[in-house]
Amino acid sequence: MFKLALNMTARDWRAGQLRFLLIALTVAVAALSATGFFIDRLRSGLERDAHQLLGADVVVSADLPVRAAWREQAVRRGLVVTDTVGFPSMAQAGEGELSTSVLSALKAVGPGYPLRGKVKTTTDAAQAEQSIGAAAYVVPAPGTVWVEPGLLGSLNTAVGQQIQLGDKKFTITQLIAGEPDRGANFMAFAPRVMFALSDLEATNLIQPGSRVNYRLLIGAPASLKNGAQVAKAYEEWVKAEIKNNNIKGVRVESLDGRPEMQTTLERADRFLSLVGLLSAMLAAVAVAMAARRFMQRHLDACAMLRCLGLTQNQVTLMYLIEFLLVGVAGSALGVAVGFGAHYVLLEVLGSLVSAELPAPTVFPALQGMAIGIVLLAAFALPPILQLRKVPHNRVIRREQEAPKVGALATYGFGMAGFVALLLWQAGDPKMALYTALGFFGAFAVFGLVAWLGLRSLRSLRGAIDHQSWRFAVTSLQRRPGATIVQVVSLAMGMMALLVLTVVRGDLMTAWRNATPPDAPNRFIINIQPEQGADIGRRLKAAGVDYAPQYPMIRGRLTQVNGVPVTAETYTEDRARGLADREFNLSTMAQMQAENKIVQGKWFEDRPGFPEVSVEEGIAKTLRWKLGDKLRFEIAGSPVDVTITSIRKLDWGSMRVNFFAIINPAAMTDISQSWLTAFHLPQGQGTLMNALTRDYPNLTIVDVGGILRQVQAVLDQVITAVEFLFIFTLASGVLVLYAALMGSQDERTRESGLLRALGATRKQLSQAQLIEFTLVGALSGVLAATGAAAMGWALATYQFKFAWEFSPAVWLVGLVAGALCAIAGGWLGLRNVLRQPPLQTLREA
Repeated sequence: MFKLALNMTARDWRAGQLRFLLIALTVAVAALSATGFFIDRLRSGLERDAHQLLGADVVVSADLPVRAAWREQAVRRGLVVTDTVGFPSMAQAGEGELSTSVLSALKAVGPGYPLRGKVKTTTDAAQAEQSIGAAAYVVPAPGTVWVEPGLLGSLNTAVGQQIQLGDKKFTITQLIAGEPDRGANFMAFAPRVMFALSDLEATNLIQPGSRVNYRLLIGAPASLKNGAQVAKAYEEWVKAEIKNNNIKGVRVESLDGRPEMQTTLERADRFLSLVGLLSAMLAAVAVAMAARRFMQRHLDACAMLRCLGLTQNQVTLMYLIEFLLVGVAGSALGVAVGFGAHYVLLEVLGSLVSAELPAPTVFPALQGMAIGIVLLAAFALPPILQLRKVPHNRVIRREQEAPKVGALATYGFGMAGFVALLLWQAGDPKMALYTALGFFGAFAVFGLVAWLGLRSLRSLRGAIDHQSWRFAVTSLQRRPGATIVQVVSLAMGMMALLVLTVVRGDLMTAWRNATPPDAPNRFIINIQPEQGADIGRRLKAAGVDYAPQYPMIRGRLTQVNGVPVTAETYTEDRARGLADREFNLSTMAQMQAENKIVQGKWFEDRPGFPEVSVEEGIAKTLRWKLGDKLRFEIAGSPVDVTITSIRKLDWGSMRVNFFAIINPAAMTDISQSWLTAFHLPQGQGTLMNALTRDYPNLTIVDVGGILRQVQAVLDQVITAVEFLFIFTLASGVLVLYAALMGSQDERTRESGLLRALGATRKQLSQAQLIEFTLVGALSGVLAATGAAAMGWALATYQFKFAWEFSPAVWLVGLVAGALCAIAGGWLGLRNVLRQPPLQTLREA
């Protein structure tokens, strides 16, 4: 049987009946393998560099200096410790009018930093990196700084020259080429400035209200026996201390990876995998249709084999072997293509990967092979298994219809395999379920509209007195199943393309329009009360018309309605994060113009009656409502307030907004710093340099520059997704081609009979053109509608800005759909009209 199966495989390959199936399988496996290899290398690098990503074995991160008792406990256990203090501030270079300044991510490091990994430095950005290792316990010498190369250009300075941080000047001695615990938070976009912890106090940069991150690094020395277990035990001890004492603003980072790195990697994993999965789903439809056509073209051969003595089991075994060979070959080829494609992803996202990644493991290759077999088993075997039911008398009685794939068992087998593939690839049951429902839902809606369109054509058949029109409408209605599949497959592929082109452009335009032209592009933080008046005058002299200053008070939520807020109070990650951090509170008598009261009323500001107005989003997340009593701990003192109003904020305005505003009468004895946001006209950059020179404590944030950096990262991710959507588009083309080829034999017979009965080749050619134009136009309209709906959903629920439907989406969809269908139909059926009618009749 194996030899017979090999002979049948060779015969079918020469006849061209297996090539399309092989191509469809290869595209599906390649799409998933490309993301599989890429994510596998990222994960391997993360595991390899887990210690280096922390700079230690365990890190205690806090908003206030870490308790001395925790440091002493680590030392008693034989562990080594060091500290880092990180915060944003302005770095300044030059003198007088020639001075320049830029927002930097300052980091003061203690002796022995880092405990794991190495800081790579160089004295010339063009030179090779030289490593300054942890073994030497080298940190910047007092009075010196190490900076990232990008800072030199921003400050127009060089190695060996001086920069000023607060009240102290430092000499640049090294350029940072690699930092183990750089992190991936918002301030990671600002250039790094690293200096010795002993110099921190002299800068006078840390003031009340400053946002500072204190980190205690703990590591096990090589001489410590069972060092990993000791470090793990210390980690559990610290976590217990935090939980038992309900300590706020303290987090423990360990070998599980930095939280933001894990979150970023998991999101990239799921998103890229699902993009590849969309390609696989479309290709799976092509596999099923190709297998269906294979089954139909082998009915006669199968009946003949049954007459020559083969049993049902032998026929099944023969085709199973043949498809197993095709599956192994297609999967192996797909894995090879995916392996090459993942290098394109690495090239596109190269700047987001900070280190050399290890070679990929064998797991993505094995996963790709398994995916190919699962796809084949789920979508190709059900129709193939129907061949075992072909009766002997089909050799004589040719009028018997081909067996239909209608058995619920075979369909259930295919769907079970499909859902299993979703669960495996997505790694998230909820996300996989939503993806499956969305995929089937789109197919169902598009299929229903296509069916209604076919029904409506009945009344239009005689509306145009043209023979080719009647031929086209009759042909579409004669094969309703094939027509619906053609419409749905083309619509899915076109929808993906429209989302990537027209809709994406509309989203970016809407995003830009959501931010007004005069939106603030500068923020000044940490303004001290005695500095506010002078800063306001200087801004007005520079042409800044609107720069209101607001008090900013740091406070931590400790109670809600008398119940202490603990780690178990909230279960959602966002709610936990909000409750655990310090809030930026404010106080003002008049509500900001961009705010709107949705519940309650604004302050009456009565002495002895503390009130708070909260933003509706945070109220919903933390389950606050009118009348709730909140307690904030501000500068070590409790402040009790009652929620009297809930506000809606316009975050798109880019102006200063606060989650919680307390009435002024309740905050008279609380120390405050101030902040402002304004639109700085072009050509006034020297004002910012002068302000940071005169007031070193100020933190000036250039929002425009940071947004440009974030946009550059997003552009890279979009480029990677566009690359993966090449597989999606290829899958859509394969489905269309399979749908057209599935009716090729029937079209050939019909064409021969019609030409024998007097129809001309021109009439039939025009009929095919009309038929494909109708199919393509309907598919394009459906694709445009789906793409517009997706754009609306993204704008409304993800980006939170107004969305305007563009008629260009439907115009592009209509034209592109018709052209694609015409081109695909011509490629797939160009030989139908070339065959002589006599040959067609003889074959029939």
